[in-house]
Amino acid sequence: MRYCGREFSDPELAWIRQLIADNPDHTRAELARLTCQALAWRKPDGDLKAMSCRVAMLRMQADGLLELPPPRHPRPAIRLTPTARTALQAPIDSPVHALSELHLTPVERATSGLWNEFIHRYHYLGYTPLPGAQRRYFAYNGSTLLALLGFSAAAWQTAPRDRFIGWTHEQRQRNLHLIVNNARFLILPWVRSPNLASKLLAMAARRVPADWLHLYGYRPVLLESFVDTERFAGTCYKAANWRYLGHTKGRGKLGPPGRQSVPIKDLWVYPLVAHFRHHLTR
Repeated sequence: MRYCGREFSDPELAWIRQLIADNPDHTRAELARLTCQALAWRKPDGDLKAMSCRVAMLRMQADGLLELPPPRHPRPAIRLTPTARTALQAPIDSPVHALSELHLTPVERATSGLWNEFIHRYHYLGYTPLPGAQRRYFAYNGSTLLALLGFSAAAWQTAPRDRFIGWTHEQRQRNLHLIVNNARFLILPWVRSPNLASKLLAMAARRVPADWLHLYGYRPVLLESFVDTERFAGTCYKAANWRYLGHTKGRGKLGPPGRQSVPIKDLWVYPLVAHFRHHLTR
């Protein structure tokens, strides 16, 4: 069984069930940490993958493989009610060459709610927490907000990308963290600036590797993004020199095997280093 990018054998699942039975007073977080320690499930920087483990255990419970203790402090459901701070604004029609103060600002704790609200209000996918390692940005011209971007963990598998790289299952399992997914990209609806999107993608490609190194201790070597073909043509990715690899089969991470459960999307990638295949297949 595979959960959160890791395959769990029957003996490992039995061990986790026994761990839960032997420690009825442990919290879910404590059980996840003990599981990570026992199974040597760690991030590339050596830290335990405790959050991924907690998500995996919740999915195991949903599949009837185990029963976790009830949460000590249930979290309330996330409700993002639009406020005045994300209201529609006056149109911005300046061409990108007239935007001389373009810059990306990372989202911090104090501005996280604002990023979430903008995405929830104006992005067609709405807001959901980004999976795994991540970095989110506001794109400004001076003090004027123009766009929002979000980068997170790569898709576990997708045939066009995996053929393009030419890696084995074991190589993908070992090196998938070196790929980063452009999971959200929103130009605010009142912004009509030709070539702005491709400019911001180019800026992000220069910024993301250093931020990943600072936060997680390693540099990614490839960016990927999935474009809904019913809504977008992927023109800005092409203009920013991303490479089109083909389209997905629409199965999604949690969909039933062999059946389409999500919209088919085009897959685009952008190499961050010249010898990215060497890093991904070593």
